[in-house]
Amino acid sequence: MIDLGRTVELPLTLPHGGRNVIRFAVPASPGEVTDRNNAAVIQINGVRDRLRVLLVSGEPHPGGRTWRNLLKSDSSVDLVHFTILRPPEKQDGVPVDELSLIAFPTRELFLEKIDDFDLIIFDRYRRRGILPNIYLENVRDYVKRGGTVLVAAGKEFASAESLFRSPLGEVMPARPTARVVEEAYRPAITDLGQRHPVTAGLAPLTAEGGEGDWGRWLRQIELVAQSGSVVMSGADGRPLLVLDRVEEGRVALLASDQAWLWDRGFEGGGPQLELLRRLAHWMLKEPDLEEEALWAEPVGQTMRIIRRSVAGDVGTVRVETPTGETVEVPLTEVRPGQYEAEWTGPDIGLYRLTEGTQMAVVGLGPA
Repeated sequence: MIDLGRTVELPLTLPHGGRNVIRFAVPASPGEVTDRNNAAVIQINGVRDRLRVLLVSGEPHPGGRTWRNLLKSDSSVDLVHFTILRPPEKQDGVPVDELSLIAFPTRELFLEKIDDFDLIIFDRYRRRGILPNIYLENVRDYVKRGGTVLVAAGKEFASAESLFRSPLGEVMPARPTARVVEEAYRPAITDLGQRHPVTAGLAPLTAEGGEGDWGRWLRQIELVAQSGSVVMSGADGRPLLVLDRVEEGRVALLASDQAWLWDRGFEGGGPQLELLRRLAHWMLKEPDLEEEALWAEPVGQTMRIIRRSVAGDVGTVRVETPTGETVEVPLTEVRPGQYEAEWTGPDIGLYRLTEGTQMAVVGLGPA
């Protein structure tokens, strides 16, 4: 029993990131005229406190700074960045004790503390004996049990030193053909990419409402997609960005090291920052970038129902009211991959929404 007018603090653990709808209620007391004001609904947005990212650059290059600047600009990201400056095969006669370099802590990062990272990025990394297969096997297993790996590929990905030719190749969504395309091309969003949250809406618009042009990139690694979703294409329609889910984890493969050209404004540039930001956050499993999602935005007694789907096979949304009644609400596609409807609820309280395998809960009524 809580005394009238007393403030009570309740400990609460959010079940997941993103929007959480929570209902508080007290039982009716004898003599109450109505119990309709005995409940309150609140919405809490759950976010991770810190996201730990490991960035491994195989060699210094302009794109390495682009990745670093992007990740360092996000205050929620705790970045650990290593650039390999002196590979084992380099013999220049300089004594080790005179080098102002630190040894790459491979065992600590890839065996002992690998599960501490939310995302691992290999940026133009080549196999030089720095990471033995046992470490790369551990990275592969890290992905399968829920980790995420992003590979930004340069020329090395098409060579015998490619990460694809390591145990990590088992979780790669595409394989290299060993061909490097050295020609100018404009990256493009595929039909699937128009529906995918990582790339949807990125294409520039002209004054007439059509799609404009991005700056060109100058190199691409030829890939053959094996699984996952090809959301961007490059020279002659070749796969440029491939995303995939592997058991509990996620993998992304960017078949070029030229994204930095957009950052420098080459031929007008492009949405490099937004693309890489979305890509990183999709890898980190942010709820706002899930391919299949259902949610509702309430305003008073009206809710805006939103269903996102890359599959395109979307039916009506089944709405269950606080009294247990059900209503079927049809959706309209407002843009590729996004379907919406507005619906006014008859009662104050929690409404449960279902469409296919997607479910959501929303509260209507006074804030």
